[in-house]
Amino acid sequence: MSAVVQAAEASGGRAAPVVASPLLQGRILPTLLKLSVPNVLAMVMAMLVGVAETYYVGQLGLVPLASMALVFPFAMLTQMMSNGAMGGGVSSAISRALGAGDQARAGTLALHAMVIGLGAGLLYSALLVWLGPLFFAWLGGRGEVLAVASHYGHVLFSGAMLVWLCNTLASVVRGTGNMRVPSAVVFVTAALQIMVGGALGLGLGPFPRWGMTGVAIGNLLAMGAGVLVLLAYLQWGQQRLRLPWRGVQLSWPMFRDILRVGALACLSPLQSVLTALVMTGLVARLGPQALAGYGIGQRLEFLLIPIAFGVGVASVPMVGMAMGAGQVPRARKVAWAAGGVAAITLAGIGAVVVLWPRLWSGIFTTDAQVLAHADLYLRIAGPGFAFFGMGLALYFAALGSGRILGPIVAGTARLVVVVGLGAWLTQQAGATAQSLFWVVTAGMLVYGLGTAWAVWRTRWD
Repeated sequence: MSAVVQAAEASGGRAAPVVASPLLQGRILPTLLKLSVPNVLAMVMAMLVGVAETYYVGQLGLVPLASMALVFPFAMLTQMMSNGAMGGGVSSAISRALGAGDQARAGTLALHAMVIGLGAGLLYSALLVWLGPLFFAWLGGRGEVLAVASHYGHVLFSGAMLVWLCNTLASVVRGTGNMRVPSAVVFVTAALQIMVGGALGLGLGPFPRWGMTGVAIGNLLAMGAGVLVLLAYLQWGQQRLRLPWRGVQLSWPMFRDILRVGALACLSPLQSVLTALVMTGLVARLGPQALAGYGIGQRLEFLLIPIAFGVGVASVPMVGMAMGAGQVPRARKVAWAAGGVAAITLAGIGAVVVLWPRLWSGIFTTDAQVLAHADLYLRIAGPGFAFFGMGLALYFAALGSGRILGPIVAGTARLVVVVGLGAWLTQQAGATAQSLFWVVTAGMLVYGLGTAWAVWRTRWD
């Protein structure tokens, strides 16, 4: 079969070129799993960066560790918005163009995506460098902790453009159906960040001891290296997409094709961060033991995200190419397959921690009260993991289709449930950690079932 075949469009009867690709013609489940594995491995490695940084920042003292806790949510938000949200919009637009056989449009969209990444990165830098100290103070930063967090954030977020551009370029490559290259870059970039950040932060070997500044510089150097590698690959290492550097004119329709999905999708990570922050604040009112136990359980949730993310991101080009080729039934089958794989995988993990919660909680503490709260949280929230994974995977599949409003509404419903029920419970005299943990699980159920209902009801054709 040739690289490009002709397929008649059912609606108008005219022919449209469709790229021959395993993403369009291969068996859905095996293809999805093959694409998911490198994504999951890369995302797990990226999550280990946070573990490693927490360890060696802890070596610098209590104040740096507390300061990092203030900055961490905004650093995670940068990654989530640039990689999963706007990045999903980029992959969706490019894969739909390739599915329709329009390589020229795909290349032009890639350049427009780079402009979006540069612009969004600069905007994020300006916002966090200027208003970062105010945000950190809202989270409770005071005195020396606030001063160290502000300086660390100033250095880290001054290079947010590199983070946005690196993740945008990775999303461009994913849009072509190639998961191995961006996953390898993410994996190596994460390893480089751990080594360079640790060396500069702690002054290992011949390196100076720059403390928190060194940790931030390690992040920026690693992201800069990722940008260079991905640019080189797009320019010289692949044939699916050509970057028209000369003569291209930026146009609003190209930006709109990306932003109508990616900009709306950016609401999802905002909802997730707000949900986590609100619940943390509510649990904190019950005392340090409850908060510590909740934190241990929440760490497991953060480690589950790469699994659902890896499956969901793999579905984006499969859904997008099918949509571009007019294969709407296949696109929907891919979406449900992704949701099912994520749900079954996370259900298995949830079942393990429900039956044996100490396998996880026992890693972090020996305090009896903290363990009791952590075990309680895992037993209550564990059954909700499957719904959370299904919702997240279907959210990414919806990105591929370009129909993202329904999953965003489901995320909003989850936030309303957590904020509304949680605030109401804390006003009651008998509010307990158990009741708040049930609110977390209810939020997962609302998100998963709401997203599934939205995908089922939304017309993709």
